[in-house]
Amino acid sequence: MSHKIGLACIIDDDNMYVNLVKRIVEAKNLCKNLMVFQNGKDALNYFEAILTNLNKRTIPEIIFLDLNMPVMDGWEFLDNFTKIKNKLGKTITLYIVSSSINPVDIERAKSINTVKDYLIKPVTIEDLETIFLKQTL
Repeated sequence: MSHKIGLACIIDDDNMYVNLVKRIVEAKNLCKNLMVFQNGKDALNYFEAILTNLNKRTIPEIIFLDLNMPVMDGWEFLDNFTKIKNKLGKTITLYIVSSSINPVDIERAKSINTVKDYLIKPVTIEDLETIFLKQTL
């Protein structure tokens, strides 16, 4: 593989899921760095702070977003993130990763052009490898 993802981001309050993804990413050497936020508000604060100090190395290339979280859920984060993402000056691929199999959620997510795809938990090692490899092409 020629170039690896520099920075990926998980926005999820499910520690078991987050730890699983971390282990897979490290074991498979899928990216250099992984940042984790427990809710959408913390993540949004981070991205808004970047806008005042644009350092593209601190902007993830890929985001895995959960829908059901405390403080600010994935939908609220998406609404706000969509408004600022173009100002970040970097293409960010966003995947929703949720335990919801509700077709309404899936359709809603896929109708938002910021969202690349909708993955249903639990994600597999193969899912993650495919996503990270697709990103580096």
